[in-house]
Amino acid sequence: MIPYIIIICVIAAIVAIAAIVYWYRHQCLLRERAEIMRDAIRHRDFTFRLPTRGLFFGERALQNVLNDMGQEIQKLVAHSEVESWQRLTRVLTHEIMNATTPIQSISQAYLKNPNIKDSPYEEGIRAIHDTSSGLAAFVESYRKLTQLQEPVIADVNMLEFCKRIASLYPDLQWNIDIPADFILSADESLLRQVFINLTKNAIEATAKTIGISKSSSLTEEGLGERLGLSFSNDGHVIPLDVAQEIFIPFFTTKQSGSGIGLSLSRQILMMQGMTLSLAENPLRGYNVTFLIQKN
Repeated sequence: MIPYIIIICVIAAIVAIAAIVYWYRHQCLLRERAEIMRDAIRHRDFTFRLPTRGLFFGERALQNVLNDMGQEIQKLVAHSEVESWQRLTRVLTHEIMNATTPIQSISQAYLKNPNIKDSPYEEGIRAIHDTSSGLAAFVESYRKLTQLQEPVIADVNMLEFCKRIASLYPDLQWNIDIPADFILSADESLLRQVFINLTKNAIEATAKTIGISKSSSLTEEGLGERLGLSFSNDGHVIPLDVAQEIFIPFFTTKQSGSGIGLSLSRQILMMQGMTLSLAENPLRGYNVTFLIQKN
């Protein structure tokens, strides 16, 4: 009888030790997840999506909520940034135009005065006029951020659409991997502007090859799917510190860049219920991948 009791006690002890080890490892896993999400939020990266395998049903539900919350925060932050820059741009352009318009008009009037023609003052007045005109034209270009047309949504066949974009840049190698029946609800003219902006950025980054493919992200429970596109190129790698700033209006690393291309593209897509983001890990064979996804 005693040996049976000893065996039962040994088995119970082994089970208890195994349970403690499993509990400890499980807690370490949860702690590691918490640290990953904390670091992601600290670096303003809200695109994290951690797997739910190995979690209990309650923890799985919580992780799914956190995954979805991260994406919602990312959209809210992007929307808030766009609105803030819109307001700032609207104020700055208004004030600058109010200051430059009288200078432009007065200098133009002086240049038409016969007494100024061929006088020592003509060159200086012309410089004032040309500078004010150039500044006015520069400011006018930034009004695009606040005066976008309302999108007219229609079904767009993305394979045909991308082929038309590719035909505009025959010197590039295009790898288009999109099903023939892939339809996206969007404003085609505004979407074309986004793709042209992305292509120009790639060319300026010395890209020779551009890849466009269908992308999708499936929820952990398989309850939904976010359809979209990936736009990749083999140009210069975007450094991490630059990647965090590329969607800020007026930010550019190019000497002749305006810094509104990507911010304008993001705003255009947001108006159509889509998001534009830089993928943390580019698709294989490329150095940069942008993601266009439906909300």
